[in-house]
Amino acid sequence: MERCGSVQVISKELIKPSSSTPHHLRNLKLSLLDQLSPPVYVPVIFFYEADQLRGLTTSTDPAQVCRNLKRSLSNTLTLFYPIAGKIDPENVTVCCDDTGVEFIEARANARLRDVIQEPELDRFQKYLPVELPGGIYIGEGTLLMVQINFFECGGVAIGVCMSHLVADASSLVEFMNAWTATCRGENPKSAPEFGVMARYFPAQDLSDSNISPSLLMGNDKLVTKRFVFNKEKLAALKQAAATADGSDVKDPTRVEAVSAFILKYFIENNLLDAKKSLVAAHMVNIRSRASSYLENAFGNGCFLCAAELGHDQYSWPLPELVSKLRRAIRTIDDEYIRETEREDRYLSDLGKLSNLVSEGEADIGFIFSSWCRFSTYEVDFGWGKPVWVCTTALLVNHLVILTSTRDGDGIEAWINLLPDQLRSLENQFKLIGITQELKLPSSSI
Repeated sequence: MERCGSVQVISKELIKPSSSTPHHLRNLKLSLLDQLSPPVYVPVIFFYEADQLRGLTTSTDPAQVCRNLKRSLSNTLTLFYPIAGKIDPENVTVCCDDTGVEFIEARANARLRDVIQEPELDRFQKYLPVELPGGIYIGEGTLLMVQINFFECGGVAIGVCMSHLVADASSLVEFMNAWTATCRGENPKSAPEFGVMARYFPAQDLSDSNISPSLLMGNDKLVTKRFVFNKEKLAALKQAAATADGSDVKDPTRVEAVSAFILKYFIENNLLDAKKSLVAAHMVNIRSRASSYLENAFGNGCFLCAAELGHDQYSWPLPELVSKLRRAIRTIDDEYIRETEREDRYLSDLGKLSNLVSEGEADIGFIFSSWCRFSTYEVDFGWGKPVWVCTTALLVNHLVILTSTRDGDGIEAWINLLPDQLRSLENQFKLIGITQELKLPSSSI
């Protein structure tokens, strides 16, 4: 039985900013980090149960809910005006011409709790406004697309896709919290700063470089599955990652422990080419690692840091993998960022990594991206916090997205792999009690 049910699109509409963008803001330069981002959408789905909407003093009629969402979205786009524009690839800019963003209303033939209690992740595509990996990847679609899905039980899922060419997940969540604040009749907590990344990391001509986001891109055979590490499993993992003679990491973070654990099991299942050197990479948000001048910078703000594990990684215990990852992550500090501004240090390091991969000397075991500190569960349209927030497949090889569970005590790992690789990893995880089960709040539905 298909628990996700069918989804019927009711309407599509372009939502434009409530006020026209001034002429002097019509062209926004993209940054080097925007150039290096894969040409895909970043997808996120926010689920809200029926009881949350029934508690409203305003109407829960879908037509009225949509009117409120569209009005507040239009007002928010005035503040986030580049999102309503379109990419000009020749000039490496965003043309802020108020094209608008696509807003889709849909009806889901299912009950929300059935959908999220036993999620069929490959079917979650229908709750999103664009078919991945389509849209921006093939040059179609607005920079932001939204789909609101009304379930039979009265619950709601809002699927959001933001072009990775103009924003990372951090900026997407910032936009969502600004939109929800506007929807609640409040002012956003902070105003975004556009063009900051381009000022410090200007776009460059990369035509003669071997650096390309395509090196990380996968194919349509990739499968995504979610694994849940609850509070108890995380505590055991952290202990195991810290208990080894000679380990220089006495207090591994949740993200470090889970990343090293996934990497270790992947290696031990012989899912890599033993003739190649192994590299593990983490996306590092530089906003919090630089001086305050990047704090509110909107756009793409991550460096890819690589831990080179060499050919002898197969005998490494968990604590040593944690240590390797930590050293790589901590390389990205204020000094490194300023050297990148002056001397393109990051671009140089990325070029060396690209050479290793493109020449067949190294494999990237995993690319880890942590969303654990993002306020995804603060996205409240006035209905209360979402009961669950999830992502779906991105067309990036060996990508692992880590998100916090709703209670903040656990971590959900969203892993992209080929089907055979994922089955092997899943079987190993089951043996030690890492499953896809997710504990949700009790409900009267």
